[in-house]
Amino acid sequence: MRPLAALVVLGLLLCACASAPKRTAPPDPRSPAVFRGGDGSSVAWTDFVAESAAADALVIGENHGHPLGLSCAAALFEDVLARSPQAALALEFIERDDQVVVDDYLAGLIDEAKFRERVGKPESSYPPGHRAMLEAAKAAGRPVRAGNAPRQYVRLARTDGYDRLRALTAEQQRLFRIPDEMIGGEYRADFDGLMSTPHEPGAESQPAEAPEQRQKRLDDVYRSQHLWDWTMADALAALHADGHRPVVQVVGRFHSDKRGGLVQALERLRPGVRVVTVSFVNERADALRDADRGRADFVIYVGPSSEPAD
Repeated sequence: MRPLAALVVLGLLLCACASAPKRTAPPDPRSPAVFRGGDGSSVAWTDFVAESAAADALVIGENHGHPLGLSCAAALFEDVLARSPQAALALEFIERDDQVVVDDYLAGLIDEAKFRERVGKPESSYPPGHRAMLEAAKAAGRPVRAGNAPRQYVRLARTDGYDRLRALTAEQQRLFRIPDEMIGGEYRADFDGLMSTPHEPGAESQPAEAPEQRQKRLDDVYRSQHLWDWTMADALAALHADGHRPVVQVVGRFHSDKRGGLVQALERLRPGVRVVTVSFVNERADALRDADRGRADFVIYVGPSSEPAD
C-alpha cells in the first residue's frame, strides 16, 4: 500500500474509533450499599444475604422497571437460593390464573417463547430482573407462585365491592383472597395521601371533589389495593405452610414499606412468621436518610429510575 493511501486508511480507522459510542459496563448488582432501616448501620452483602436467607419470608420491595434495583434483587434471590435450598419465589406481575403456565414452564413442558406467549405480559411486566429470578428458581428446581389476583377481580372489588366477589363460584374465588380484615393505620393514611388527587387523564381540570365523593373514591380504590395485598400474602402463607423457607415475594415497595399491607396480611395469616423486608429506594444517598428510617429492615439506594444504571 502506498504511504499516502495508508495514511488515509489509518485516519479513517482513527475517526471510526473516536466516533464509536462509549459503552459502560453495567454496575455489579451486589455493589450498592446496604443499610439497616432501624439504626442506619451499614451491612456487608454476605451478612445481608445470611439474614435474608434465615427469614421465614423475605419481601423485596422494588421500583418497577429500575435496572439496577431489579438486577440487585435478582442477585439477592440467587444468593439466598444458594444458602437456602428450600426457598420459593412469588411474583407480583404474574396472576393466579397463569399458575399452570408457570408450572408447565418450570417442568420443561413448554419453552420460554411459549411461556411468554401464554402469559401475555409486555416486556415492562417481565423485565430482565424478574426473568433472572424465575430462571434461578427453575434451575434450582424451586416452586414459583403466580402471586396476584387477576385484574378482572381487582376491578370488581373497586366497582362492586367484596360481596360481589363472594357471590362468584368456588373456582373463581380460588383466584383471589378477600381480606380477612381491612388494615388501617399508617398504611391506609399513606395510601390516602398518595391517592388524594385523582390520577385519570384530565382530572386536574375537573371540579374539586366533595369530601364524601373523595372518601368514596378512596374506599373503592383501597378495596382493590387490599385485594392485591391479601391475595399475595395468601400465596406466601401457602408456600410457608408447605415448608418453604424463606418464601420470597417481589413486589412494588408501597405494599411492603413500613410493614405495609402485604406484610401485615401475611403476619395475620401466619402468626409468628419472621418477615424480613427490603426496600430499593430510587434515590442516591451515602447514608440512611431520616425519611427512610423504619422503611424496611434493609434499605438500598439505587439512584433515580430515569438515570443510567452506572
